[in-house]
Amino acid sequence: MASKRAKLEQLQPQLNDPNLWNDPDNARRVTQEATQLSRVIKAFDLVADDLEGLEELFELADADEEAELEPELERVEAELETLYRETLFNGDHDGRAAIVTIKPGAGGTESSDWAGMLLRMYRRYAERHGYTVELLDLVPNDDAPNGIEYAQMIVRGERAFGMLRPEGGVHRLVRVSPFDSQGRRHTSFASVEVMPEIDDTFELHIDPNDVRVDVYRSSGPGGQSVNTTDSAVRVVYKPGTPEEIVVTCQDGKSQIKNREKAMTVLRSRLFEREEQRRLEEQMKARGEQKAIEWGSQIRSYVLDKQYVKDHRTGAMRHDPDEVLDGDIEDLIWAGLEWAAKSQMAA
Repeated sequence: MASKRAKLEQLQPQLNDPNLWNDPDNARRVTQEATQLSRVIKAFDLVADDLEGLEELFELADADEEAELEPELERVEAELETLYRETLFNGDHDGRAAIVTIKPGAGGTESSDWAGMLLRMYRRYAERHGYTVELLDLVPNDDAPNGIEYAQMIVRGERAFGMLRPEGGVHRLVRVSPFDSQGRRHTSFASVEVMPEIDDTFELHIDPNDVRVDVYRSSGPGGQSVNTTDSAVRVVYKPGTPEEIVVTCQDGKSQIKNREKAMTVLRSRLFEREEQRRLEEQMKARGEQKAIEWGSQIRSYVLDKQYVKDHRTGAMRHDPDEVLDGDIEDLIWAGLEWAAKSQMAA
């Protein structure tokens, strides 16, 4: 809790700055973070006082009086569980929006259909959780009615990135294929990438000479007239090295807005790349030889045997239909706890 108090203290100069609301987006981010920190600190102080009071009462109580105190103890324990979950959000960017990218693996129609199922799952989760979803790009698969070749969206809401970051990795589907006339069992893979939205308030230098912007006619869904103007934007970042980054945005009708969104994704991708490099350097400094496998399989969805298993946490569910309808809250919390323990052990 000391770190949260220190963070709130660091935010005070910005909160007291009379020019804070000259930049509304940054002001909303700062005030939202400060409000959230204040709420957690206040809750912690209240629970600490309640525990101290209960401890004194239990010391003086007889058996009958202890039984009367049990409901109060259960209430405090529930509040402690809520506060424990707060400790799982220890990343600097957990409060930011999340950029979620979904791509099918090898396997053609099967994998494309699986990627489409994952896209629906996360959109349904966002809906259940009170988040908003802004679709940036969607490339459908013509052979699978609900399949996709690529999808990217921004999920906005309280700690959207913090909640969704455990979902990054490879997701595996096992089922009797609806596309196989012989009814055979198929295994499909799709990757999910989760990045924090890094807007232009974050200090990150991009040389304009390293960026090329192409405009073209949108080929995806988007409503009336979206396919009749050159509103789609492709941003190519090539800083004189083999590390080329390509970002596309074609869901909106406005070329200007699509360009702004594409640049936001580019900044986020560059930030994520630097974070990965930093992690690699830390592992080398500790003498670790194990490769960082960002795309490792994290979860299996086995539909014909009616279970979902998270391979990191061991969490199991036996209602895959509910999971695929966005009911993944418990799986996410288990992933956050696993990530926090892994970080402590590193």
